[in-house]
Amino acid sequence: MLDFRMKTFLTVCRYMNFTRAADSLGLTQPAVSQHIGYLEKEYGVPLFKREHKKLTLTPAGEILRSALETMRNDENTVKKRMTESLASKKTLTFGVTMTIGEYAILPRLSGFIKDHCDTDFHIRYGNTRTLLSYLQEGSIDFAIVEGNINSDDYETRIYRSEEYIPVASREHTFSKPVSFLRDLTEERLLIREHGSGTREILSKALDLKNMSISDFSHIVEVENIHTIVSLLTADCGISFLYKTAVEEELSKGTLVRIPLSDFSMTHDFTFIWNKDSIFSKEYENIFKELRN
Repeated sequence: MLDFRMKTFLTVCRYMNFTRAADSLGLTQPAVSQHIGYLEKEYGVPLFKREHKKLTLTPAGEILRSALETMRNDENTVKKRMTESLASKKTLTFGVTMTIGEYAILPRLSGFIKDHCDTDFHIRYGNTRTLLSYLQEGSIDFAIVEGNINSDDYETRIYRSEEYIPVASREHTFSKPVSFLRDLTEERLLIREHGSGTREILSKALDLKNMSISDFSHIVEVENIHTIVSLLTADCGISFLYKTAVEEELSKGTLVRIPLSDFSMTHDFTFIWNKDSIFSKEYENIFKELRN
């Protein structure tokens, strides 16, 4: 069980504000300061620094935050497993991004569920940013994401690599001849919301060309892949998606890949869990089952 001062430290990390942390914990601000001071004395290093009235973690504070979050999440999982033992069953809670959950993992997941008839499953959908927050708070055991992540905080395994392509309706008429990425900026771009791995990857690809999403003449932001695919089929714009999400439409010819001479990209779908978890071996085995 985490020491109460460690819980205070994690609460300060969440708010990056001593006053808000104190309010959340039902403590006074001096009490919060005293708890942090005790930890800094115990470990012999400063955990926070103030710059222009902004509170940030020191490198040592980052190390402690990561370790304590893993300990807290493992503690929550242990409590859950102990409760489940009374009913002689186990519950596995994990997260997947929209593209992965709706297109990439279904065949493997169905086999996995059938092979574990004594297990209950809670599958949570969200964009990459949301799933990372679920991992940090300990509400899911692991996740499979498509966005870029900080591997210092997580154990990572490559689930699969997927081609990322520009697509449009076969009926689409471009405003001008298209050969390069920049030729598309006069088109209406259908795109996922902020926090989505699909959007983040496009942003980074555009950045390499000294471009940005705002360079496109019109933007339609959609929080659902199915809706984007439907809007593409109805010729409401162009988009950049993982090929697996439009495989059926490409094979039918309702959507076509936009031929660009300066754009070719693949990206990894990544299986992740909190680094140094005591359940790492179990999650590693689940990864191997799902992949194989």
